[in-house]
Amino acid sequence: MNPDISSKIFVAGHRGMVGSAIIRNLINKGFKNLVYKDSSELNLTRQSEVDYFFKTEKPDQVYLAAAKVGGINANNLYPADFIYDNLMIESNVINSAFNYGVKKLLFLGSSCIYPKYCNQPIDESDLLTGALEPTNEPYAISKIAGIKLCESYNRQYGDSHSIDYRSIMPTNLYGTGDNYHPDNSHVIPALIGRFHEAKLKKSPSVVVWGTGNAKREFLFVDDLAEACVFVMNIDKEIYSKHTESMISHLNVGYGIDITIKELAKLVKDIVGFEGSISFDSSKPDGTPKKLLDSSKINLLGWKPKVDLIDGLRITYENFLKSN
Repeated sequence: MNPDISSKIFVAGHRGMVGSAIIRNLINKGFKNLVYKDSSELNLTRQSEVDYFFKTEKPDQVYLAAAKVGGINANNLYPADFIYDNLMIESNVINSAFNYGVKKLLFLGSSCIYPKYCNQPIDESDLLTGALEPTNEPYAISKIAGIKLCESYNRQYGDSHSIDYRSIMPTNLYGTGDNYHPDNSHVIPALIGRFHEAKLKKSPSVVVWGTGNAKREFLFVDDLAEACVFVMNIDKEIYSKHTESMISHLNVGYGIDITIKELAKLVKDIVGFEGSISFDSSKPDGTPKKLLDSSKINLLGWKPKVDLIDGLRITYENFLKSN
């Protein structure tokens, strides 16, 4: 694995939590020829703009971290936006990358691509073996389409055009640069925001959505960024030995899950909120359990470094700096 640090690299979604972490990782590794555009300069849902960008910039590699994302509430409220925007972003970027000679591309999906009731831990081969969780089905379908776009381009053009488009499926992410919107954030930033506000107001209690019994796995975003750069630069022959042409994605997880009830207690303690916690069981839990089998990427040589408690402390410190 000998990455070419002179490669011109386009990081799509560079302002997001994942994209910004990828850029930090690339810079730390000595990559300097990085390209990124604000959404005001490049709307990835518009084919003509994406096509012009690739025609003029001609990057060598692409990290496709751009996506419309949100928690359970946002997915319930805006299903059309989630499926349309993400399908357009993936289709435009992957197709234009191919048309203008990009040989290496990494697509970032999500663990919600797997069936709601799935074997645990979830293996890559469990994709498309059952019904999806209804609350995020549109988003999940768009991410499955992204995987299949990469696979299909590889199958049709891999040999003739020497392309190598890969996909990774991260578990639930958190860390620096997360979205703390009170209605549209994921569980960890939502809990941090809620407990912090309650601490400032000296509220007697905080209400958490769901029963608290659902289990989730969480990965610090800088660990994911390390995995992205690692996977992008694995030799093609080695990568092919650990994947299949139609099950070509790799899971990227922490390896341990935790109940939402346990997570809420951890966040409460780290924030320093002294009140009580109650759970609103009228709100959805989502998938009951979601733990990825990350043994393939572990065998290839990547493992997470940041444990959950340290990661939550770092995340809360960054939250305080940005608020």
